Amino acid sequence: MKIPFMKMSGSGNDFILIDHRKPILRRERMKEFARNVCRRRISVGADGLIFIEPSERADFRWQFFNADGSEAEMCGNGGRCAARFAYLKGIAGSSLTFETIAGVLSAQVDGKRVKLELTRPHGLKLDENLVIEGKPLSVSTINTGVPHAVHFVDDVEQWDVVRMGRAIRNHSHFAPSGTNANFAQIGKDSHLIVRTYERGVEDETLACGTGLVASSLIAAFKGWVKSPVSVRTQGGDTLWVHFEIEGKEVKGVFYEGDVHIIYEAEMWEEAY
Repeated sequence: MKIPFMKMSGSGNDFILIDHRKPILRRERMKEFARNVCRRRISVGADGLIFIEPSERADFRWQFFNADGSEAEMCGNGGRCAARFAYLKGIAGSSLTFETIAGVLSAQVDGKRVKLELTRPHGLKLDENLVIEGKPLSVSTINTGVPHAVHFVDDVEQWDVVRMGRAIRNHSHFAPSGTNANFAQIGKDSHLIVRTYERGVEDETLACGTGLVASSLIAAFKGWVKSPVSVRTQGGDTLWVHFEIEGKEVKGVFYEGDVHIIYEAEMWEEAY
């Protein structure tokens, strides 16, 4: 059986998207399928797989799987790709909503640019000390749909993001589910540079939407930036994070940037 799909990229975070409104795969097969097709060099290759399905609460719902087959509550770049995919396929209009494990999200599609509203962040904790490789390391945490830890550095390019990110991601403090790990550098005029080690991908990715939002919000709570925050990713794109903060509450979080179509094709059975 050949399966039609679209390969898309949100700031270097790449995804396979499948219109699954008419079911192709049984639910119990999806995790294995995601692991297989996300393998680079021997299959399509991607950071994640998104199934677009019907919803009674929104324009559509998604089933989102990381490259290792684990299911994620939310993904900012994946969400922007899903929104543009749904608009291009006539599943939804340019203003749309979709259902995720983290809740119902809304998005605006304007050509390649997609502005995604995230669920309200929660669980903010500032400046917790972890012991990493025998040394103290200060991290701040927040859940922006998925859990994130953020460590601020003077020069993000000098950090071993994979080694340190893996140590934070698997730290006992975040057991049993782990966390995503971000390393952020403060620039001028509410600008950040962020690199992210993603749980589920188990590597550094070129961009992580929920990680950029988490880094921006924590920097704002520390008084270092104000909305809107421009964020440069490891892939070289600059994205924008919009939000409102009242006391210790965050309201109206939006994440904005371009989404690119790489190609459309049919996946042969030997790919999965």
